[in-house]
Amino acid sequence: MTGNVRIGVVLPTRGVLLGGKEPPPVDQVLRLARAAEAAGIDSLWVGDSLTAKPRLEPLSVLAAVAAITTRPRLGTAVLLGALRHPVLLAQAAATVDLLSKGRLTLAMGVGGGFTPAQQQEWLNAGVEQRRRASRLEEVVRVARGLWSGGPVTFNGKHFQLDGATLGFRPHQRPSIPLLLGCHAGKDRAAQYRRAATLADGMISITDSPAEFAHVRDSVLGLVAAAGRDTAGFTAAFYMTVNLNQDQAAARADADRWIKAYYGLNFWGDRWGPFGPPDAVASRIDEYARAGAREVIVRFASHEPERQLELLAERVVPALRA
Repeated sequence: MTGNVRIGVVLPTRGVLLGGKEPPPVDQVLRLARAAEAAGIDSLWVGDSLTAKPRLEPLSVLAAVAAITTRPRLGTAVLLGALRHPVLLAQAAATVDLLSKGRLTLAMGVGGGFTPAQQQEWLNAGVEQRRRASRLEEVVRVARGLWSGGPVTFNGKHFQLDGATLGFRPHQRPSIPLLLGCHAGKDRAAQYRRAATLADGMISITDSPAEFAHVRDSVLGLVAAAGRDTAGFTAAFYMTVNLNQDQAAARADADRWIKAYYGLNFWGDRWGPFGPPDAVASRIDEYARAGAREVIVRFASHEPERQLELLAERVVPALRA
């Protein structure tokens, strides 16, 4: 094992809604955050969606987690930045960064429009789906300017600001770290350019280790071409797992959870691994060897506390050995 990869855990901000209880058992999110910190997990993450995949609002949750933890970094994996106005996003993120004493990372993505629910989500937010990539770029530029202290004057396609300031800055200087989504596939040049020029790192999901390594190398080449420091550019991978010594049981449990989460299991074998902890540790190590500095683990299970126990007891020690 490489021994130098950081391990993050995704908090179940959607999972607590899947049981259909009213009110939802939101305390589970905070219990898992405390348990993860006690277990030595490096970072805690929350996902994002408005109406396509309903969940607790991510930055509000991270503010609560900041109040009950002291050590783990906190992050969004991933935030749909284009759904938000950059001034409101910059203010909320800077607040969380102050409350957490500089532990926030914002990983953001362009988001999808592949299903009717996703398409409706953009309509519900009043955002033109086809322009979400250029809108995200402007969100990043405006937020960076506001975090620098401003004043910010900006005249873009989507946003116009005239001497805007927040009145305060985040704890981290010069900026809250930003990661942008990058994936393998055709027609990804704009995605790679966006991360290389606007972000502090990249985050990927569903790519194989070989694909991840290729994407990372491609983006780092663009980082160097832009005259930026490649050593400071980080890479993270988001992995969905189910830990169970019985592999068949793990696969069945994960399939039920994924279908409840998304409505269908459209990525199939791109998820996983599902099965024994040593297989999960081995797969994480493959991504570390492919260049991931951090692997963010989401549990495809309705029992995240037990999954965390297995991760902490059986997977993390193997990676640290």
